[in-house]
Amino acid sequence: MGRTGVITFKGNPMTLEGNDLAVGSAAPEFNLTYADNGLQTLTLADLKGKPSLISVAPSLDTPTCAIQTKKFNEELGKMGDKVNTVTVTRDLPFAQARFCGAEDIKIRTASDYKDHAFGTSYGVTIEELKLLTRAVIVLDSDGKVAYKEIVAEVTQEPDYAAAMAALRMLV
Repeated sequence: MGRTGVITFKGNPMTLEGNDLAVGSAAPEFNLTYADNGLQTLTLADLKGKPSLISVAPSLDTPTCAIQTKKFNEELGKMGDKVNTVTVTRDLPFAQARFCGAEDIKIRTASDYKDHAFGTSYGVTIEELKLLTRAVIVLDSDGKVAYKEIVAEVTQEPDYAAAMAALRMLV
């Protein structure tokens, strides 16, 4: 069931597919794909054991998504290996790897291109565009949702300070 009126894209109301993921709930399982010596799978189990920040964006090939990824890369780089970080888009894994190489991005990127299940189970698929909306999700080390922001206007940046504060509280 879609949720209309939660977000806009360039001022136009859009519908989000899937569940409204609640803070305090267990994060849904997922299988994302990333490029690292071929195509690899990233699952929720890979993130457990450390607090995790999941940065969700429509496409790394757009200015706001690039800024979001670069800012989280810079901020999270200061935290070392205390946390897991992943940027999720529907870009192909090879395009994500190319972007990260060109921009010196160290955080992991993973793609929901195969079955779109991440977008649906996390409630971040824009029904009309079949892209992921802009969002930030922080998970505790057990995989529970500790923080969630669905950015109201897709073309705007997330609240970096709030996301980082939520993550730091878990470290």
